Amino acid sequence: MESSGVPLNISAVERETGLSKDVLRMWERRYGFPKPARDENGERQYTVDEIAKLRGMKRLMDIGMRPGKIIALAEVELNGIADARAGSRRDAVPQALERDILTMLKTHDVTGLQHILANLLMRQGLQKFVQETITPLNHAVGDAWMRGDLEVFEEHLYTEQLQAALRTAINAFPRQAGIPRLLLTTFPNEQHGLGLLMVEALLVPEGVQCISLGPQTPLEDVRRAALAHKAHIVALSFSAAFPLRQATDGLTTLRRQLPPPVQIWAGGEMTRRIRKTLPGVVLLPDLPASVNALRSWRSHWVP
Repeated sequence: MESSGVPLNISAVERETGLSKDVLRMWERRYGFPKPARDENGERQYTVDEIAKLRGMKRLMDIGMRPGKIIALAEVELNGIADARAGSRRDAVPQALERDILTMLKTHDVTGLQHILANLLMRQGLQKFVQETITPLNHAVGDAWMRGDLEVFEEHLYTEQLQAALRTAINAFPRQAGIPRLLLTTFPNEQHGLGLLMVEALLVPEGVQCISLGPQTPLEDVRRAALAHKAHIVALSFSAAFPLRQATDGLTTLRRQLPPPVQIWAGGEMTRRIRKTLPGVVLLPDLPASVNALRSWRSHWVP
């Protein structure tokens, strides 16, 4: 981690905190924080203290808290709340497993990490692995990164190895023309694709035909892809820091552009901040909600 006292530019802060440049600029305008200085070229320069507070905010947003409610808190208060909430989740993932995974990441033991993920998958099966192990483990690794216990590249290593394990397991299922056909993607500026893969891992064993476009698909291309693939459902994933207004505007626009029978699902941490109903959009605040939404769709579907 770049932990020296040297100010960082906006690209480095995006990398260090997981908060997009758009979010950082929006908070600066709306809340007056962060308040970066400018260098001789007019580029934003963020202090170590600002970055530390941004990390604390991101930790709380990842558990569903709204930025406007927490931005006035000091860094120590933010992390105190985050630690307390993490403590309440602690028995959701065995401490020994969390310790082993974090140790492997810190010691760069790629083979050990691959081995432990493969063994867990084999013992638990794909759906249980995603819901009971990976979901809380993602929180544990994310918390360690936001506390500064993991380097950026170490957190990236975890994500890449997990994605590789999930893809291998998903590809082991026979590909058939299942119903429904589900199109998976994210909007532009949403770079996090792990949520898409986790939803696919839950639904492929249910006989769903998943068509993933990966992250960052322009809205018009989402519409075209849905029509081209004759998708029954379009599922979009949003990480905690994705701008709320941008998400709701995009979902509303997409709803108007798609035929009424095509269902839209919106899932991920950001959806917990949506306080109003979006007509024609099914909100999935957690992973199990996707399985429930599938059962509801099948119960109402008429061939």
